[in-house]
Parts: sequence; structure tokens; C-alpha cells
Amino acid sequence: MTSAETSADSVADVGLLSPVQAGSAVEGLTGDAAYVRAMLDAEVALVRAQATLGLAPGHAADAVAAAAGLPGRFDARDLALRSRSGGNPVIPLVLDLTAAVREADQEAAAYVHRGATSQDVLDTATMLVASRALGPVLDDLGRVADALGRLAAEHRDTAMPGRTLTQHAVPTTFGLKAAGWRALVLDAHDRVATARSALPVQLGGAAGTLAAFAEEVDGAAPAEGGADPGVRLLAAYAAGTGLAEPVLPWHVLRTPVADLGGALAFTAGALGKLAADVLVLSRTEIGEVSEGTGGESSAMPHKANPARATLIAGAARRVPALAGILYGSLVAEDERPAGAWHAEWQTLRDALRTVGAAAATAAGLAEGLRVRPGRMRNNLDATHGLITTERLVSAYAPLAGRAEARAAVTRAGERAVREGAGLYASLLAEPVLMGLLPEERLRALVDPTGYPGSAGPLVDRALDRRPHSPPRPD
Repeated sequence: MTSAETSADSVADVGLLSPVQAGSAVEGLTGDAAYVRAMLDAEVALVRAQATLGLAPGHAADAVAAAAGLPGRFDARDLALRSRSGGNPVIPLVLDLTAAVREADQEAAAYVHRGATSQDVLDTATMLVASRALGPVLDDLGRVADALGRLAAEHRDTAMPGRTLTQHAVPTTFGLKAAGWRALVLDAHDRVATARSALPVQLGGAAGTLAAFAEEVDGAAPAEGGADPGVRLLAAYAAGTGLAEPVLPWHVLRTPVADLGGALAFTAGALGKLAADVLVLSRTEIGEVSEGTGGESSAMPHKANPARATLIAGAARRVPALAGILYGSLVAEDERPAGAWHAEWQTLRDALRTVGAAAATAAGLAEGLRVRPGRMRNNLDATHGLITTERLVSAYAPLAGRAEARAAVTRAGERAVREGAGLYASLLAEPVLMGLLPEERLRALVDPTGYPGSAGPLVDRALDRRPHSPPRPD
């Protein structure tokens, strides 16, 4: 089979190398068919906006809408192959849409894509695709936050080792850890919601001047209040698509794409933090959490791999690099760029798909996460009580001097590890500290569950927060 004969099926990306995306809602909402639908929606919205302002007859808008809805008329693979000559898929789409309209209404065909440039349609379509894809992303982030909120409340006071630089530090609670995960997820939710509410329509014409719309044509109705017809059309077009109205055409002002890329990168990182902690805490030798259903191993029947966390961690490592490409496209020359705009297309889709799939996967992970307080308690005792040394130094410092107390607690800790006698017994035998604290008080001080700090109140404060949802354009 030659390259010219290659079938669409043989080159289709069905998610084989990206199982986190396979079957996700966002995968379907960002596919080639979704982009074709969005481009058609953009074309229909444009002629409807023109008809609203008297720049096109009403029957033309109806004819374009009817043609755009013809089943099987617009083939994504065919458009892709034909787009190589012009550099974008809008050019062959407009040819096909015009032909379809002409078959039903000869006059209406003249109003297809009238005054617009390819970037107007593809940018608008991209914003429509992004807006539609971000709906499920926000829903899934909400599910993750809800599940983590329940875990934080349930385990508000469940003690576990706090770890810094891979080592036990001081005790914390699983509730505080889950509340921290939730805080990051809510940060991500709010960033995505803000970015989605600001996604703008694109309309500028050939060089961003709206020149083709700036003068009344074909007996257009007089402008209301003297408003420029191009500016009025921009407002009507935004209203018709449900996207925000930009102050300026943004052909080379790529703030919307860069902001969206940044929000997606942050979201991937926030979910990646959850995944990274689950991967550590589910290690065999730690075993403090596990996924509700573990992944299988092809070689070792006994394994239950943290498959969801693994997929999320992989996604979190990819999206920042994709966002870097989107930020790089801010450097766009002239009034229409060559290459910078084109570099965004697949990159943004990949970022949307990856984050959308990671959010859905994280919802399943958080909702099914199994917490093992018994293992947490066992791990608290793994250092023979050394996890409480900060607290002990603070208790002994007023009685023996801070430097002396620190040195003595250190010696007692080393003896506890060396002899396996436990920190309590070693402290009782330390000459500098002997008799300074009542034994009952000392026993309470070496209990790691009694040193949660302000973890509980911090969890309560964190759980008061709710996701922010900025208003979207009408």
C-alpha cells in the first residue's frame, strides 16, 4: 500500500499509546469529527450574525445551517488530505459547504464564509471545542474535590508519618494530606473555569481590521447609534457562538491559547501531586493507601499495581511541555503568523485530551482510594519514637537548656535505634534528662498520635472552601 493509498483506519490514533485517554469523554469531544462540527458551527454562527445585522438575508442563514447539518457530507479524512495545499482545513471545508448550500439555494451560497479568513473560523472552532471539552473536565475535577473532601473529613485526626526529603519528619494526619490534595484540585478547577469563561470568538478578516464588514453592503440596515458595523458584527458573532467577545481580533495576540495552556498545565500538575503521593504511599513497604482496584502485571500474578495513579503521573509529565509550545506561539509575527498558529492545533488538542482524561482517571482514583490507618500507625512506630524528637526537645529545653536538650535527645534516639529498646526507655536512662519530666508526661510526649499540631483545625478551614465558577458569556 502506497502512502497515497493509506486508509484512514490505518493512520487513525485510537489511543493505543495513550491508554489514559482511550474512551474518555474529552477524547470524543476533541476528535477530528468534533473539530469539523465546530468549524461548521462557526460558519453557521457567522452568517446568522450577519443576517441579524442585515448583512445577509435570513434565508441564507437557514440554508447554510441546513447544509452544515447534512449527514456524511463533510469527511474529516478527506478534508485533511485536501488541506495540505492551503495549509489549513478551513479552505476545503468552505468549498464543500458552499457546494452543499448551492445545491439548495444558489443565492445563499454567496454568503458562506463572507468576509472571514480561515483563521477566524479555525480559532473560533478551537475555542468551541475547548469550551465543550472543559465541561467534563470541570465536572470531574469537582468529583475529585468532593471525594478528597470526604476523605479529609473522615481522616481529620488519623495520624500518619509526615515525610520530608524521603524521611520521616514529624507526625501529620491523613486528613491534612487529603485536604492539601483537594486544595490543589480546587485551584485547578478555578483556573480552568476562569480560562473557559474567557474563551473568545475570533473575527478579524484578512488582516484583523474587519475591513470586509466595516461598510454596509447590499442595502444593510443603518448602524444603531452610529456603531461600526464590523464591531457590531463581532458582538453578534460572539453572542451566537456563546463565546466571549474580544476587544480586538487576536490572530497574533495569543493570550487566550496561552492562558488555557497554563491552566491545563497547572491542572495536570495538581492531579500529578495526588498521583505522586498515592504512588509513594501504596509502595509495598509503606502500604498506607491502595487503589480500589489495582492494575494487573503481565509477569507477576501477585501484583496490584496503582494503575490509575501511574497514568495520571504520566499525563502530568507531558502537559507542561505542551504548554511550553503554546506559550512559544505568542511570538507571532505580522498580522497573521506562519507556523506559530499552526503549531498550536495538535498541541492544544493533546493538552485538552490529556488533562481531561487525567481528571476522569483521578475521579475514579479518589472515589475508590482505600486508606489503611493501621499501617499508618505501624509506620509511625518504625523509628522507635524518633518521629517525636522535635516535640521532646521543646519540652526539655526550658528544663535543661536548648542545646543540652537537643544533644541529650539525640543520644537517646541513637541508643533507641541501636539497642531496639524504644525512645521512652532510652530517655529515662539519659543522665542529662533523668527526672526532669514525670514518667506519665514523658510517655505522652513520645506518643506520635499526640503531636498533630494544628492539623485538625487546618482541615476544617480547608473544607470550608468551595469551587469558584465565574459567569460565562450568554
